Amino acid sequence: MSKGSSGFIDAGQCELGLPWLWDEPPQAALATLILAHGAGAPMDSAFMQHMAQGLVSRGVRVVRFEFAYMAQRRADGRKRPPNPQAQLLQQWREVHTQVRQRVAGPVAIGGKSMGGRMASLLADELGASKLICLGYPFYAAGKPEKPRVAHLAELRTPTLIIQGERDALGNRETVAGYEISAAISLHWLKAADHDLKPLKASGFSHEQHLQTAVGSIAAYLGAC
Repeated sequence: MSKGSSGFIDAGQCELGLPWLWDEPPQAALATLILAHGAGAPMDSAFMQHMAQGLVSRGVRVVRFEFAYMAQRRADGRKRPPNPQAQLLQQWREVHTQVRQRVAGPVAIGGKSMGGRMASLLADELGASKLICLGYPFYAAGKPEKPRVAHLAELRTPTLIIQGERDALGNRETVAGYEISAAISLHWLKAADHDLKPLKASGFSHEQHLQTAVGSIAAYLGAC
């Protein structure tokens, strides 16, 4: 275990052989969040690093892991598409089980884009305390007529979705027309894209939006 800028960081592999990172707050953790990466970037991308470090500084234990296809890419450097959904969901289940065996108290789940969507499909099943989605892919790029929201209408887990107003996978105008559960809270970031980066003309910086996201998540998890 080595000490990072925001606490102790345990890097290694879970029992499945998938890479994972445990970021521990300097003091006792006030909440635990398992945070999965998106389809195209690993668990230690700049975005994921920013989220983890910011949340740890606010008392949240953050556990990141990589799906099998991304772990293979880390090993051989070859890009490949995500595993089939059934496999992604099973990997999520097994990681969640291992985390629950290691920590006491409620465990929240979530992720960036695809990682958050997979978590949303399992939140009720796993009994997650809360669900956090960053840039939820409400539909594939250019296909708003084929939304991925049927399960969101029935979701019971308290959920926070942080979304850019101009997200190409779920902009504010389009999402307003979808039926979603009352358990879901949507936090819109002005003029932001799928990575929460705003237009310069908005008057906001990417750093400001990322900090807002971190603060909102920490408050939602009861760590502020």
